Amino acid sequence: MIKVGIEQIDKYIDVFKNKKVGLITNPTGVDRNLKSTVDILNEKVDLIALYSPEHGIRGDIQAGEKLDTYTDDITGLPVYSLYGQTRKPTKEMLENIDILCFDIQDVGARFYTYIYTMAYAMMAAKEHDIEFVVFDRPNPLGGEKTEGNILDVTYRSFVGYYPILQRHGLTNGELAKLFNEEYGIGANLTVIPVEGWSRDVEFIETDMHWVLPSPNLPTIESIYAYLATCYFEGTNVSEGRGTTKPFSFFGAPWFKNRELLEELNQFKYPGVVFREAYFTPVFSKHKDELCRGIEIIVTDHREFSPVIVGMTILKLVRKLHDEFEFRGPWSKGGQPMINLLMGDNFIKEDSLTLDEIKTKFRNDEKIFEEVRRKYKIYE
Repeated sequence: MIKVGIEQIDKYIDVFKNKKVGLITNPTGVDRNLKSTVDILNEKVDLIALYSPEHGIRGDIQAGEKLDTYTDDITGLPVYSLYGQTRKPTKEMLENIDILCFDIQDVGARFYTYIYTMAYAMMAAKEHDIEFVVFDRPNPLGGEKTEGNILDVTYRSFVGYYPILQRHGLTNGELAKLFNEEYGIGANLTVIPVEGWSRDVEFIETDMHWVLPSPNLPTIESIYAYLATCYFEGTNVSEGRGTTKPFSFFGAPWFKNRELLEELNQFKYPGVVFREAYFTPVFSKHKDELCRGIEIIVTDHREFSPVIVGMTILKLVRKLHDEFEFRGPWSKGGQPMINLLMGDNFIKEDSLTLDEIKTKFRNDEKIFEEVRRKYKIYE
């Protein structure tokens, strides 16, 4: 039986003795009975403040929407936003806190923002001499397979801050150790590990309940597609937001989806099939417009390599459509979103062939393995 970090708290209760505690969490912070980490800590320790990542403590805020500080109506505790005016807890937010805890289910992708909420919080904990505790959870994609390119820090942002791969194959606790030691945060870190999980286990193979970590990743299946199609966030192509299958659907009103389907099928990528699809987003890109598109259907999660499939799709979409465009920077003088998501500019500049991208991925995966093996907690 897999027991997540928060379910091990009784073994570590002395860590919290006579300490005032703050908690960064969201709806995924639950035990196997779906009891909230907020409630568990409220009963067992002196919990005095909550901190909200992107999407809010209750998970009701759409991607990119900024949050303000508010009071949690269930506990009466203050909730400080880490996705509004600041992404790093301030001295005022941390007043009287002795231990800052983190319990959020990550999805195993470099561009998913929760791991940087964790990193920024670790920096703040170090600056203000506060202990930092990670209640660990499994990487839902498993901990063996890695994919992608190492981020070039020229393209550092909140969707990619450290030089890791798109599919990094590490848990939050392992990433916390890596960020802390490899990249010099230097916080007083404790990782409360998962019991009964091994690297070769993917979430979909367990009896654990999937609680959506953000509004557009409603199912465990959706995170596999997310690693293939999230890059469309940096383009004028819909990544399926505003539909019942975000990230599994992608397309646009001007899409040549039949031609694209024919070309995609020629690659015969294992673990995935594609079908012609039509959808009308109710919000986000191409709202209320009929989009011609493709649906990604994962047939074998272990065989599917979403990152290289995503690169292939991007290249084909660009080749087939004169209407295709990359979105500009979010801020004046900033990088285009596609460069931030990629952690590099080779897709936007079209400077590498698909074969060259595959070679780059293989090389970067070998380099990153030498780094990550030092911080593995699980076999």
